[in-house]
Amino acid sequence: MKKTKEIYILLTHTNTLFSNIIKVYTKARYNHVSISLNGEFSEVYSFGRKFYLNPFYAGFVKEDLDNGVYSYFQDTESVIYSLKITEKQYVNLYNCINDFKKDSNRYRYNLLGLIGVTLNRPINRKYHYFCSQFVSSILKKSGVSLFNKPIGLVTPGDFQECLELKPIYSGKLNSFKAPLAV
Repeated sequence: MKKTKEIYILLTHTNTLFSNIIKVYTKARYNHVSISLNGEFSEVYSFGRKFYLNPFYAGFVKEDLDNGVYSYFQDTESVIYSLKITEKQYVNLYNCINDFKKDSNRYRYNLLGLIGVTLNRPINRKYHYFCSQFVSSILKKSGVSLFNKPIGLVTPGDFQECLELKPIYSGKLNSFKAPLAV
């Protein structure tokens, strides 16, 4: 029997202007997705704003559940899922994230990609991602394939409907208490 590791997928709605604009179009409860490699949630990654008050300066980010945008928007709604993956997939995922960390300044937010989602036409640009495109991309590169669609069309709502993900928390993000299984 293969050993497994547990990773976590976070879906959030911060109530920012940008998040609310996306919500009007998607009608989805959550419009942002992040990934954590540990139950302490000390390593949470996504594509989003680099400074909580500036939505236009965005790219690859290490998120902090206690500070930044999440502390500024105290009413952030969330749902957190766990996903069991093999140790090999975990190592691949860890290495993939480290590659992003090494060149973090190179990456930008793929706003055009969001337009592609609305047109049902993936717009993939080198070094550009939106949050769900990033998470689905690194999972796929690591050998974890959750969706039967192009990564440029994956939305946070697709994660919410994914049967492989096990819900472990739902509610205000500032009420969530880590660590989980560490």
